[in-house]
Amino acid sequence: MAQTETKQVGTATLTFNNKQAELPVLGGSLGTDCMDVRKLQSELGIFTFDPSYGSTASCESSITYIDGDEGVLLHRGYPIDQLAEHSSFLEVAYLLLFGALPTAPELEKFTHGVTRHTMLHEQIRNFWNGFRRDAHPMAMLCSVVGAMSAFYPDSIDIHDERQREISAFRLIAKMPTITAWAHKYNVGQPFVYPRNDYSYAENFLYMFHAVPAEDYKPNPVLTKAMERILILHADHEQNASTSTVRLSGSTGANPFACIAAGIASLWGPAHGGANEAVLKMLAEIGHKDNIPAFIEQVKDKNSGVKLMGFGHRVYKNFDPRAKIMQKTCHEVLGELGIKDSPMLDLAMELEKIALHDDYFVSRKLYPNVDFYSGIILSAMGFPTTMFTPIFALARTVGWISQWKEMIEDPTNRIGRPRQIYTGAPQRDYVPLDKRG
Repeated sequence: MAQTETKQVGTATLTFNNKQAELPVLGGSLGTDCMDVRKLQSELGIFTFDPSYGSTASCESSITYIDGDEGVLLHRGYPIDQLAEHSSFLEVAYLLLFGALPTAPELEKFTHGVTRHTMLHEQIRNFWNGFRRDAHPMAMLCSVVGAMSAFYPDSIDIHDERQREISAFRLIAKMPTITAWAHKYNVGQPFVYPRNDYSYAENFLYMFHAVPAEDYKPNPVLTKAMERILILHADHEQNASTSTVRLSGSTGANPFACIAAGIASLWGPAHGGANEAVLKMLAEIGHKDNIPAFIEQVKDKNSGVKLMGFGHRVYKNFDPRAKIMQKTCHEVLGELGIKDSPMLDLAMELEKIALHDDYFVSRKLYPNVDFYSGIILSAMGFPTTMFTPIFALARTVGWISQWKEMIEDPTNRIGRPRQIYTGAPQRDYVPLDKRG
C-alpha cells in the first residue's frame, strides 16, 4: 500500500497576549495543509473555535481523499468512477479495509469469508417481534446492530487483531440480511434467508424481493446497479456519521456499538435521508408545469423552500458520484421499460432548468448522488423508507474501515472537543424560600 507519512511542511506563528507560539504546518500526500494546534492551549492559553468542524482535520487517514473544488473522490488512491465501473462491492470493501486491491486468491478468500457470515443468530429473529409493524427500518437497524455484541461476544475485544477482523466480516456480511429483514417485517412477509451461491448485491436483492411462493432470480442489470449504489456510498471521508463512529470508537466501545452510533447519525435528513427528501420534493412539485413557480420559491430566501439533491457540503463542483449514478439511472429505467415515468420526467426537467439557470450555476448547485439514487431505488421497487437503510448498508464497510484504522493508530486517544462557554458566571446557590 502506498501511504505517505504526515510531514511538516512549514511553521505558523501566532501571537496572543504578548505570547508567541510556533505551530507546525503538516501536509499529507494530497490536499490542504493543516496547522497543528495541539499545543495551542498550553503555549497561548487559548483554543480554536470551529463550529461543526468545517475547518478542522480531526484525524490522519489513508482511506479516502476528496477534492471538492475539482470534484475528485479517491479510495486508497483509486478514482471512484473507475471502481464503480470495473470493481465489485466486495473488491472495494477489501480495498477500504486492507489498503490495496486484492489478488484473485485474496478476493476469493475474502468473498468466501463474507459469504459464510451472512446468516444471523437465530435468536436475533425474536428482536423483530418487539417492534411495531410500522417502525422505521432505521430504528430497527440501530437496535439490531447495537445488540449484536450480545450475540457475538467473541469478537468485541478491540485490542485483539483477529477479533477486530471477525467483527468487520460479521458487520459487512450481516448488514444486507438485517436491512432486508427490516423491510420484510414492515410489509408482513416471511424472512428470506441468504444464499451462498449469490453475490453480495444479488443476495441483498434476493432477500429483499423474494417470497416463498415463487422463484426469484435477481436481474443482472439491477444487480449491477445495486453494486454501483453500494460502491458509491461505501465511504466519504470524515462526514457526520463517520466522525460519530470514530468518536464512539475512541472511548474503547465495541465495533457493533460504534456502527449503531453511525447508523443513528446517518438517519438525519441532512445526511443519509437526502435521497428520500428528493422524492418527497418531486411529489410536492407534482407536475413539470409547476417547476418554474417552485424554482422561484427556492430563490426566495424567506420561503424556506430548498432544492433537494443539488449542491453538496464538500463538492463545489459536480459530484463525481452523480455522473455514474446518472448513467445507472438511464440503464435501470431502460431495463425496466420505464419510459413515461412522471417522476422521472419531472426530475429530468428540474435538472435541465437548474443546470441552465444562472442562479444555480453561479452557486455551483449541481445534481449530487442523492438526486439520482432515489429515482433508481424507487424504480427498483424500494420504498422511500428503505433509502437510508440501503445507504447504511453500503456505508458500513467505510465505517468499519475507519474504525479499524483509528484503533490501530498508536496515537489514538479519546475524543474531547472543547467549547466557548456562554452561560452564567459563577454564582452562589439561593435557598428556595429566598428566591423571588
